[in-house]
Amino acid sequence: MGDVRSRRVDNALSTLIELLVPASTDEDAASLDERRDDALAQARDILDTVSVVPDDGHIADLIKQKFLRHGNGDTEKANRVSSLLSRLLEQPVLSHKGAVLSLLHHLAEEGSVDVNTLGSDTPRPDVGSLHRNRAGASDTSLQGSDRPPAFGDALSANTFPQLPTRAARPTQLSKPVANGEPRDLSRNGRMNASETHQDDDSTATNTAKPTETSLLHDIPFTLQGLSSTHLPFSSPTTLDLPPSLPLPVISLLHTLAEPSLLYRVLSGFVESRDEGLVGQSLRSAIGVELRSYLGLIATLEGEIRRAIATVNPNELRGGIGKAGVTLKRCVVWTREATMGLRLMSLMAEEAKSRKGGQLITMIHSFSSSHGDPFVAAFAERMLVHVTRPFYDMLRQWIYNGELSDPYHEFFVHKESSQHDGAGLVDPRRAPATSVWEDKYKLETIMIPSIITEEFARKVFLIGKSLNFIRYGCEDSVWVEAYCKNASRELQYGDTATLEMSIDEAYKTTMARLIDLMDNKFQLFEHLKALKKYLFLGQGDFIVLLMESLASSLDRPAGSQYRHTLTAQLEYAIRGSNAQYDSAEVLRRLDARLLNEESHGKIGWDVFTLEYKVDAPVDVVITPWANKQYLAVFSYLWRIKRVEFALGSTWRRCKTGARGVLATIDDNQSKDWKSARCCIAEMIHFVNQLQYYILFEVIEASWNQLQAAITKPGATLDDLIGAHTVYLKTITHKALLGSARSSITGPRDDGFKLQLHNILKTMLAYKDVVDGLYSFSVAEFTRRQEQNARHETGTTKGRGGPTNEDDFRPPSRNVVATTKNLLNPADNNNFNRPDSPFPISTGALAVTSSADSNDSILSALRQRLGDLSMDFRERVNVLLGDLLVQPDADMKFLAVVMNFNDVYSPRKKRRERLGKTPGTMTMTETEREKEREGGREKAKGKEVDKKKEMGMDKERD
Repeated sequence: MGDVRSRRVDNALSTLIELLVPASTDEDAASLDERRDDALAQARDILDTVSVVPDDGHIADLIKQKFLRHGNGDTEKANRVSSLLSRLLEQPVLSHKGAVLSLLHHLAEEGSVDVNTLGSDTPRPDVGSLHRNRAGASDTSLQGSDRPPAFGDALSANTFPQLPTRAARPTQLSKPVANGEPRDLSRNGRMNASETHQDDDSTATNTAKPTETSLLHDIPFTLQGLSSTHLPFSSPTTLDLPPSLPLPVISLLHTLAEPSLLYRVLSGFVESRDEGLVGQSLRSAIGVELRSYLGLIATLEGEIRRAIATVNPNELRGGIGKAGVTLKRCVVWTREATMGLRLMSLMAEEAKSRKGGQLITMIHSFSSSHGDPFVAAFAERMLVHVTRPFYDMLRQWIYNGELSDPYHEFFVHKESSQHDGAGLVDPRRAPATSVWEDKYKLETIMIPSIITEEFARKVFLIGKSLNFIRYGCEDSVWVEAYCKNASRELQYGDTATLEMSIDEAYKTTMARLIDLMDNKFQLFEHLKALKKYLFLGQGDFIVLLMESLASSLDRPAGSQYRHTLTAQLEYAIRGSNAQYDSAEVLRRLDARLLNEESHGKIGWDVFTLEYKVDAPVDVVITPWANKQYLAVFSYLWRIKRVEFALGSTWRRCKTGARGVLATIDDNQSKDWKSARCCIAEMIHFVNQLQYYILFEVIEASWNQLQAAITKPGATLDDLIGAHTVYLKTITHKALLGSARSSITGPRDDGFKLQLHNILKTMLAYKDVVDGLYSFSVAEFTRRQEQNARHETGTTKGRGGPTNEDDFRPPSRNVVATTKNLLNPADNNNFNRPDSPFPISTGALAVTSSADSNDSILSALRQRLGDLSMDFRERVNVLLGDLLVQPDADMKFLAVVMNFNDVYSPRKKRRERLGKTPGTMTMTETEREKEREGGREKAKGKEVDKKKEMGMDKERD
């Protein structure tokens, strides 16, 4: 393999020599060959002697500087050369780019030499002198006539060009400045050095070259950022180097100048001010490291002084090498310190745009994700100092519940003070809801990476709970005692102690807060009271309250008075088991009227019960929760009212069946039979609906709430969340907030509206049945009067009653009452824009003629039939919608209501409901046909009855 490489090198050199050493016109072939052989031998000696691999970047910089010096101001050409050099260095094809560039550079330096004379007049260099130059024994082995002009600097073992013998401008090692601030130069571990060698038109004079001993004497001052005799600072970011030194020494001084410049920058950073405790702690930590660095410099200075004291001027280089201290050894001794300064410089640069937890995260990233063990250990050492303010704030938060963060560096942020109409409100006296939910917020971007987000949330909850106990529950005595007994010092690195402290604080704080809410503020008792009174769990109280308020609530809403409702509420409490509840609970229960438009409404529509809570219980029972409780109560109260009304009518019918209704004719008997069946059907519907809401929904949700709030380790946030789920489950499953399925139609026709219309239908049917009962009582009274007149006439010797007596109309009061029931325009219960019963008044007109009894009865029958049919139709639609719901309990309700398949649920109404408003839907068509059939049937019965009456007259 070596032979092949040697042949390739010989071939390349031969080709190059043939190109560089052309033949002369008056020269024979033998002399030409001899001249070329000498040049080839000289080139081989150079290749065998020079073994140092040239630096690619250094050679490229030399070429750029040559173009800058000799380009006559042609910056475009210099930029082009710079671009070409950059592209060449990036190409992976050439493996020895530095050697190629070095050769081209040296050829360009000696471009003025006549290559024809190369090899003939130039003696071959002394190879021994090259070796001595390489070993550092002599720096002038190739000077004067002994150095070949064509290969001058190429013979240097270090491949660095010799400095010009003419006076040159001093070399400056500068740190670039951008926008008035020093640029970070420790990212890649190198510094940017600008070396400028410019020719002076004045007489070339050799400057005195400082010795290594004098440089060593100045190094301690330079490392401290102080100017010295040979290494002065021309600016805060620029160090001037002697111009007469060889480049290897310049390279060593480059390396030693880096920590000096970094030290100057870091000293300025430490002396600057920062509005942040963590930033100030970082400056303090960097100051400690800089003092350690100065200690290293002091030790180095002592070694240098001892070495200088042993210098012998008669020995080579003064014998400084034997003393054990050289520039190279200084570089080695300051290497780790330089790495630390680089790292601190990077931290100082990043600290300008970060604060608090973000700054800690940046420093911790060097410790957790950097592969260099030195960098990781250094970052850990820095974190011990930098995190002290953070752990002080953490200690105040988890033991006192106070946020000591004047510069907003902690991951808990305090919201600004709330305002009202009078001005600022003391946050300590704010409502409990705002104190708990709005006073403090968790900022995830400020959570340092030394803790997890879950850990931060636990810390946030501990401090917020302590603050709530102190100001919301007014139990600052316990907080002070807890802080005194449990407080301990927290610091970085002691993970076990930190986790143990947080766990203990979490358990103690949560247990105390739940105990206060349960025993001192009776939160669970209030929840039970809300369930008993607003969710109708206290049955005897609700029944007695409804019976006492029934007559009053039947009147218009405008005639209702607060004191009347309050008196009836007190009566219901004293007459039921509610009287045994605590006085604190009963004091909060109140009756009031809803603040709604009362025009056209009655007392049933605006009456409601209210349970008042105050701080700090309102952190769980929020204003939103109060609205949900009132909505559920209004819904259940409406159902209970319908049940009460239907029950009253059912009792009247059953009582009348043994008295007044026992003597009615067969024609009215059929009407009463169908009415009782329909009322029983409605009562079954209401009972099943109440059972479902009270037991399947409310009781099941209450059991889940009890399990959540009695769970070990439950927090106040857990209580709030469980109570919110409790109310949302009830409002959803109790058909309050459930929208209709996409199969059955749009959202505006929801379950709440469907149930509202069904309940209105029941009340309307109950009113018509009451009218039928009044008609039957009037008919019974008429017959009793007829029988009495007949007996009286027989006793006096007169004949039986006349035809006029048989057809005497009922009393005026009965007719007026029946007209109000049959005419929606005269009835407040149906004279509403949203009434679902658009029944024509012309068909139900009642006259005062002899046929008024038949007309009234016929109208009652038609009204009962229409309402019964409308009720069944609406129930079928409701059951169809329930069957397609994803909730199993809602499907179960549909099954229970239709356990004997008496209804025919309609699961798909989308086709019928999706038509244009101008067309009549199929449901309306069917309803109209059934109404027409009912009218014709009623007319037929009326005709048959008249015929029978006519036949009776003929018999008489």
